[in-house]
Amino acid sequence: MDLQDKRKSKPLLGSFSFAVAGILTALLSERNMRIHLISSIVVFLFSIYFSITKMEWIVILFAIGGMFSLELINTAIERVVDLVTKEYHPLAKQAKDIAAGAVFLYAVLAVIVGSIIFIPYIFKLFK
Repeated sequence: MDLQDKRKSKPLLGSFSFAVAGILTALLSERNMRIHLISSIVVFLFSIYFSITKMEWIVILFAIGGMFSLELINTAIERVVDLVTKEYHPLAKQAKDIAAGAVFLYAVLAVIVGSIIFIPYIFKLFK
């Protein structure tokens, strides 16, 4: 039985544990993941405080989930590149930079979306 067969024979719950282990590894080892976690908690608390609509909740949850997902993919790409080469290589740098660029673009989008949702609620506080 090869490695692929062993992985397929694991119970479904076991495969979830691999995913959770990956998320925890990233949270413990990656500063940006911790920044995203703290930001997400703040956004979550604002969402509760302002009693945002169901549709706004959906948008916020997709923004948060997308951010975490992209950061996890970025981290995975960085680890694989580091595994393949310890020496500087222009393609390795490009792979890391491109993955980081995807995270940055999504982060900017998430901030814009958050601003569109929360600025009207904040203005209402000062009226």
